Amino acid sequence: MDFILAPWPWHVSGAVIGLIMIILLFFGKSFGFSANLRTMCSIAGAGKSVSFFNFDWKKQTWNLLFLVGAVVGGYIANTWLSDGSVVDISENTIRDLSALGISAPSEIQPTEIFSWEFASSLKGILFLVVGGFLVGFGARYAGGCTSGHAISGLSDLQVPSLIAVIGFFIGGLLMTFLILPIIL
Repeated sequence: MDFILAPWPWHVSGAVIGLIMIILLFFGKSFGFSANLRTMCSIAGAGKSVSFFNFDWKKQTWNLLFLVGAVVGGYIANTWLSDGSVVDISENTIRDLSALGISAPSEIQPTEIFSWEFASSLKGILFLVVGGFLVGFGARYAGGCTSGHAISGLSDLQVPSLIAVIGFFIGGLLMTFLILPIIL
């Protein structure tokens, strides 16, 4: 029983994701979280005014269940399976965060950027609105999100997914080393 309650090693997740991808490929499905936004908008009736949302959303019920399972699973893991230990990050990362004015996380994430206080500040609102727009626009423009391309698209050997993943990494590096230091 201790094995179930103790934090599992990171490589277990990789094996489970690989197994899920094999199952999805077998049934001809593709995975991606951003597709759920389109499905939820369709359920809400957005298809009456925007043709993009006019599709048979019932065929995506499995993906919505996956989304609900991820949220419920995250809650269960945090509430009942967490040992309360602080995330173990390297000294180099702590030094880099400190140079940006962010303290080492005492919980899971640094409170300077992951708190209600930050989210309700002007800077936090701009972060959320501009960041949300860029992520939403980018996911739509790229034809999917990072999980869809990096996990599902690459396992299906799709060249557009390879190009998108390379773009994600380049964008992440530019954000980390050039843009984030300026805006923080």
